[in-house]
Amino acid sequence: MREKRPAAECGFSGRDYCATTGDGMDDCIFCKIVRGEVPSKKVYEDDEVLGFHDIRPLAPVHFMLVPKKHIASLAEAGAEDAGVLGRMLTLSGKLAREQGSPEGFRTIINSGRIGRQDVMHLHIHVIGGPEPLGAMLSKPNV
Repeated sequence: MREKRPAAECGFSGRDYCATTGDGMDDCIFCKIVRGEVPSKKVYEDDEVLGFHDIRPLAPVHFMLVPKKHIASLAEAGAEDAGVLGRMLTLSGKLAREQGSPEGFRTIINSGRIGRQDVMHLHIHVIGGPEPLGAMLSKPNV
């Protein structure tokens, strides 16, 4: 069963909780979106992939692509998942342009605790818009 912990424990701000443990698909929010149990603003759908707008966009264009098959993270993807992962990446450019980011975009895949993945269902954030995005990461004080 997935454990919901306070966002402060996971280092996330602006969220009520993060779901970072467990392997059940019944309570996975992205699985619920794929099954149509939770509404979303879709940008794309086929037999293997669903694209929908992020509910907390970071830029004028911000949507996510998820495999309909539950894969917890990129770290847990196997060779059998290569096709759908490649499809998701190749769709990102076409969809970014359609959504209003004709001159480029950023893709982000967060994996695990260190990568600050807050929903344990593999997803690609596609972020862009009419203006250049800010710095990707701030330089740590090492």
